[in-house]
Order: sequence, then C-alpha cells, then structure tokens
Amino acid sequence: QEWKNTFATWDPRDFCNISKIILPTNTYWSPPIFILERVNGQNSNLDYVVIMHNGSFNFTQPFQVTLTCSLMILKFPFDTQTCNLSIASFLYPAVTDLVMKTRRSPAEMMKDSQGYFLTDGEWKFTNLSIIEYLEQMDDEQFSVVTYVISMQRRPTLYILNLILPTCALYLLDMAVLFGPSSLEEKISFQIAIILGSSMLAVILNNILPTSSNKPPIIGTH
Repeated sequence: QEWKNTFATWDPRDFCNISKIILPTNTYWSPPIFILERVNGQNSNLDYVVIMHNGSFNFTQPFQVTLTCSLMILKFPFDTQTCNLSIASFLYPAVTDLVMKTRRSPAEMMKDSQGYFLTDGEWKFTNLSIIEYLEQMDDEQFSVVTYVISMQRRPTLYILNLILPTCALYLLDMAVLFGPSSLEEKISFQIAIILGSSMLAVILNNILPTSSNKPPIIGTH
C-alpha cells in the first residue's frame, strides 16, 4: 500500500539528511482495506510503515488468505477456473475520501505472480487481470479493486488413473460382446467387467470434486 499524508513532511537538511523513517502502523492513519471473498487468513507481524520526507507512506505486509471461489467443473479434468480477489474499504466513500488505484499494470502483476507461483501441483497459473470500479452501497459509492485469477487444471493424473482405465474397460466389453467366445465365457467376462466398473465408480466418486452446479461430464457417463 502507498499513500500520501501532507501533514507528515519535513526537510531532510534540517534533520541530519534523514529522508525516511520506519514507525509502527498505529502511529499514523492508514487506509483500512478488506478482502471481500476472504474466509480465513493469517497475517504477519510486520506492522511497520516506511515514511518518506515528502509525506509518502509505504506499507507492506505479506499474509496468507483462504478465499471462496465458485467452481465450474462441467469440463473436469480439462477445466479452467476463475477466482476473484476483491480489495475494498467500505469506511470511506470514493467520491470524497478514498480512491484505490493499482500502481502496476496487469502484465507486470502477471510476471510477478508467475515468479511467486513455484509449485508444480495440480493447478497451472494462466492469467491475471485487474478491474477497478465503484461499488454502490446505500447512497454512497466505494472504491473496489478486483484481481481476476485464472487457473488451469493439469489433467495428466486424471487421464492416467481415470480416463484410460474407463476406456480400456469399454473396449474390453465390446471385444467380449462381439467376440467368438461361447455364451458362458461371455457371461463370466461380463461379470468381471461389471466388478471392475464398480470399483472404478468408487474411485471416480472419491476423485471427482463436489459442487452444487452441473456435475462433470465424465461423471454422467
């Protein structure tokens, strides 16, 4: 966070060329902001702000946060999810008191985010965009900055453990059904395939994500 306070300025030549100081955040006013989608989180203990001689305040605080996000899993495991991280301050109206702006462009934020996203797990970070707008509440408008985060699921694990075994069972079922085997052999093969399909259905039930919207296409066949 960066903001200016015209009442906290001084001439460095009058104070041994000191151009900046570091003070606790509760020493001066700081803009209170909220993350609208936040469910849980853990803040750091770095409650200090850097004050420049021209009245510029710089406050940096890393923290971890858990957000709510609506998932669309119809195309699972080839789905792409979009989650919002909205930052706002509903204590000061944007028209008279507080307007929030992003200092860096979406391309710069995207580059930094890819540097922070070092995990090689299930999700792949694909895009980041920024939306600045005014939220109407009652008779006042408040400044909101929303970061739209796009993540793409890596489907390799699900292809190997789910899609390929399912296709193999279907192909085996067709081969036995139209093969030259006797009726008794076909029945025994069909029973074995049904048991295999049942076990695969149990695994599928544990793998598929739960959601209140449309179920995945792979789970309806």
